Amino acid sequence: MFSFTKLFRSRDAKAAAAAEAPAGPPQPTIYARADHPVSRSNISPAALKVLYRLKDSGYQGFLVGGAVRDLLLNVQPKDFDIATDAHPEDVRRTFRNCRLIGRRFHLAHVRFGHEIIEVATFRAAHTEIDEDHGVDEVEHRAIDEHGRILRDNLYGTIEEDVWRRDFTANALYYNIEDYSIWDYVGGVEDARNRILRLIGDPATRYREDPVRMLRAARFAAKLNFTLHPGTEAPIGELAYMLDRMPAARLFDETLKLMLSGHAEASLEWLIRLELLAHLMPDVAAALEAAPESAGSRLVQLGLEGTDDRVHDDKSVTPTFLFAVLLWPAILRALGTPDGPLPDDPQRLLDASDKVIGRQLQRIALPKRFSLPMRELIMLQTRFERRSGRRALRLLEHPRFRAAYDFLLLRAESGEADPELAQWWTDLQQASDDDRLAMVENRPVSERGEATRSAASRRRRRPRRRRKPSGAAPTPP
Repeated sequence: MFSFTKLFRSRDAKAAAAAEAPAGPPQPTIYARADHPVSRSNISPAALKVLYRLKDSGYQGFLVGGAVRDLLLNVQPKDFDIATDAHPEDVRRTFRNCRLIGRRFHLAHVRFGHEIIEVATFRAAHTEIDEDHGVDEVEHRAIDEHGRILRDNLYGTIEEDVWRRDFTANALYYNIEDYSIWDYVGGVEDARNRILRLIGDPATRYREDPVRMLRAARFAAKLNFTLHPGTEAPIGELAYMLDRMPAARLFDETLKLMLSGHAEASLEWLIRLELLAHLMPDVAAALEAAPESAGSRLVQLGLEGTDDRVHDDKSVTPTFLFAVLLWPAILRALGTPDGPLPDDPQRLLDASDKVIGRQLQRIALPKRFSLPMRELIMLQTRFERRSGRRALRLLEHPRFRAAYDFLLLRAESGEADPELAQWWTDLQQASDDDRLAMVENRPVSERGEATRSAASRRRRRPRRRRKPSGAAPTPP
């Protein structure tokens, strides 16, 4: 229902923010090289080449965002992004190994072997462009009656650019001119105190882009930061705005939350900030209804394993991740949060389709992930059938390995029989003859007899042909 209260509250907040805005261009606090720990030896050589060439070509060049924040915290960054007053076409002329991406707000990608340095032009303060460049940008241009662009206001100055960033710790600029850090919003102190604080009025910033609430959870989990009280307070009231966000964008944000090495902490923050109910309603309901159930334990174990794989530079697919996340909701739909699975596979199919279908309305999981996920889930019922050659054929199924790993999680959580998981582990490690004995419900110790029987069948004597009458005798 439309709320005049919220409308006037939003209007008052914007008015208050405008009243508090500085009259002129903001002046940064400049931390000289001696006042901070950021060293060029910890900056990517490729990023340094870009910074120095921009400077030598007469442009401003700043290392910006998370890389500066991480270096302040003595953490080695994975990505090095650069902000400059050079327009994208200027960057492309400066670097032959450069290509421009983006439909409207162009970004420059400068490639050095397998490493890509992203270079962004300072943005004007009023352009609606997401920090991760994951959504369509809104242009503010003056156009004549023929559609010709008369003025392009996408690009601005560093003083304008800083107000387009989300959190103070992400709005730091490392100046290659003198190796200083420029801080317009108190980000250095917030980074040192491990505080995550939104720039500007939090409620207004969340209304501008509700995904910032998910980003707050992600950065708090990733950096082990504490949310500033003013940054955390409006989230509970405004979380409903995520219900209107494009499902494809929420898929991207969910992968960032869960596949960056801090999935377990991210889930805890989503629950604490009351965001999970708007991102995964069925999962939130299942975890709240039975927090100590086997399904809930499987989620915890699965996310711990996901974080371990990410830290070990091993792959993690969204197929397996979403199977883990949705499992407690599927068990709840079956009415068995602690298991076991029903004997009738159709019941599991109906429950999983119901849960997955509702989830796809919130998060647009592509079919290349959702269809294999359904297979992985339905294969769980086939693990119960251990007799006959059909059990051996299951080993050849293209989803067997992922389904088997999921079975191990189920057993560890207490929802599946550990003996069942051990049997399938032994089956994979057994020889062909031992596998045959296992699926025929015979002791493996009988493998010698089975081997002899099989060998005798293979070595059957050829039938002797009868000689025709009057044939010549066979020579000795």
